Amino acid sequence: MLNPDLVGSTFVGATSTTISAESIAAFAMALGEADTHIAPPTYAITISLEQSQAVLEGSGLDWSRVVHGDQKFAINRPLTAGMVITCNSTIESARMVAGNEIVTVRSDLVESGDVAVSSWSTLVFRA
Repeated sequence: MLNPDLVGSTFVGATSTTISAESIAAFAMALGEADTHIAPPTYAITISLEQSQAVLEGSGLDWSRVVHGDQKFAINRPLTAGMVITCNSTIESARMVAGNEIVTVRSDLVESGDVAVSSWSTLVFRA
């Protein structure tokens, strides 16, 4: 079970990621998107997934029992090649439902102090 004291905690990314045109093109191709001038909205997960998982590492949650419950994005400005992004992740909520633990992590992709994209991942740790 997640320590309830961690809810509301924000973990600032220690490293930054420079978005490349090649990574946008590869992601767009996998989705069948022709336009590679801007990253598809779901591209943000390629940056935020590792950070949001790291936030929950050592939490005692059983990763072999996790299913993805929900994903949503808020795009303040599109991600483009050359942007240098830092990912800050916050544990927004944790609750028990029918013996399952449901945890939501918000990841903010920040460039030059401004949030470009926020994403919310809801994970269900099955009982």
